[in-house]
Amino acid sequence: MFAPRRTAVKVGLADPLHLCDLIGMTSPNPPLDLVVFGATGFTGRRVIHHLLERPPVGVMGRPLQWGMAGRSLSRLGEVRTALGAPDSVPLLAADSSDPASLDALARQARVVVTTVGPYTRFGEPLLAACVEAGTDYVDLCGEPAWMAQMIERYGSRAHETGARILFSCGFDSVPFDLGVVFAQEQARTRLRAPLVAIQGRVHRIRGSLSGGTFASLMASVDEARSDANVRRLMGNPFALTPGFRGARQPRPRKPTRDPCSPEAREWMTPFLMAGINTKNVHRTQWLLGHPGGEGFRYSEMQRTGPGFRGMLRSWGIYAGLQMLIFLLALKPTRALLQRFALPVPGEGPDTEADAGGFYDLRFYGETADGRALTVQVAAEEDPGYRSTGRMIAECAAALARDQGVDPEAPPRIPGGIWTPGAALGVELAAQLEAQASIRFSVVD
Repeated sequence: MFAPRRTAVKVGLADPLHLCDLIGMTSPNPPLDLVVFGATGFTGRRVIHHLLERPPVGVMGRPLQWGMAGRSLSRLGEVRTALGAPDSVPLLAADSSDPASLDALARQARVVVTTVGPYTRFGEPLLAACVEAGTDYVDLCGEPAWMAQMIERYGSRAHETGARILFSCGFDSVPFDLGVVFAQEQARTRLRAPLVAIQGRVHRIRGSLSGGTFASLMASVDEARSDANVRRLMGNPFALTPGFRGARQPRPRKPTRDPCSPEAREWMTPFLMAGINTKNVHRTQWLLGHPGGEGFRYSEMQRTGPGFRGMLRSWGIYAGLQMLIFLLALKPTRALLQRFALPVPGEGPDTEADAGGFYDLRFYGETADGRALTVQVAAEEDPGYRSTGRMIAECAAALARDQGVDPEAPPRIPGGIWTPGAALGVELAAQLEAQASIRFSVVD
């Protein structure tokens, strides 16, 4: 298990960065298991809701000790009361523009969960603080150019300090990343052979795209528009595997019939999040030593149904996505969309819309000798909000449980920049089934 990597920092009343003392709180000593940074935003509140509704177990089976962090202590207090959290939950002041406050925050937690994006703008200072403090870091990043930069800048240092860094711990890309890991594990036990190719399909989905997702999309569009290297990276499925480039990947770019459906009757179209999910899937396979071989192939598409209606829906989604990217690239139309159409980061759908979501993902695997195996990952909750809040909370809880149990034992997972699938694997899948109502199963 994991050895403790730092000494707790006790903060007195004179420290202006920790005004929590002024409202009857004390800085945590020893460190909290988990702190949610961005707790007043919609997704941050979803994380808190999960911690209250289904409290994860902490180190050695004791209750997980967690706190809330953000810029405004008064606002944090309001959210704590509104969500029904006990007054004993610590409130910590920290601001992305104040590196000293982020350094102090990182030293008061075993794991920091951040929902404050876009990470291209706000992510690096907190990441750097966690790396230096040896504190684990978990986020919802869907910005591959930024992730590639952070891997290059902080990967070696994180390994030295013992900090475990997990990007993309929400709907992008946990269900897809773990779906492939789960499929490989099932193939190993059932077929006694690895899967050399997997085709991912968004079989059914209903949900809302968060303001943070749109903010990340806009940040990626801006980077790609201004930097040719970023444009090349965005189109490279191996952008997050430095020094490794695998086999040529299947990359359907337009709507077509789905060969994985019975008699190829259903249509499919490019999936909005495939660009980030595919990169994370390949990073996981690389970190795990290529369980499907260095020639492993992965593709990801969204199903739209059979017949003429399926074809129309497929082309409609495709055209809408292309139009959205085009409009976001133009400042005047982006401004109009932000003002009248797109959700704002930190805001989310009403309770009824949030409760009515679901997703059903399928992963069609094939062995080298042509045998097939299909697995399903599904949940009856909104993918971008409620389910994402549960996923990131459970990723953080899993890291927190792996700390401080046996100081003499080496860490099971060393410091570095990981993916949820590589760091936590099928154990996380089991935890998500138990705590987050996400089903992992083999489809007959």
